[in-house]
Amino acid sequence: MFSVTVRDHMMVAHSFRGEVFGPAQRLHGATFVVDATFRRAELDADGIVVDIGRATEELRAVLAELTYRNLDDEPAFAGVNTTTEVLCRTVADRLAERAHAGALGAGARELAGITVTLHESHIAWASYERSL
Repeated sequence: MFSVTVRDHMMVAHSFRGEVFGPAQRLHGATFVVDATFRRAELDADGIVVDIGRATEELRAVLAELTYRNLDDEPAFAGVNTTTEVLCRTVADRLAERAHAGALGAGARELAGITVTLHESHIAWASYERSL
């Protein structure tokens, strides 16, 4: 399996419901380094997994929908704790929608999957992996 990873970041505000979250139940900010890894079994006719430029642009566009926002106010997250894991799935699903729509180019239709990793810090991160 071949893979290509692109990286960006996002800054959000949010709070959590539930005693398990302790002080994070209060509104707080988070800055995430975001890695999106695109996978496929065989390279395309040009010898690539996906166009890195397009992958970078699409990741940036997906993150622009989330960054500098209080996620508690976003209708898409109503009633949802926007944990790192939930945000990984959200970014991966939105990238998958863009891949299916052709935004990553025709060759990207042969992608096998996407993994999105959000790094909360240099010692903690979470990932979500999905098939395409």
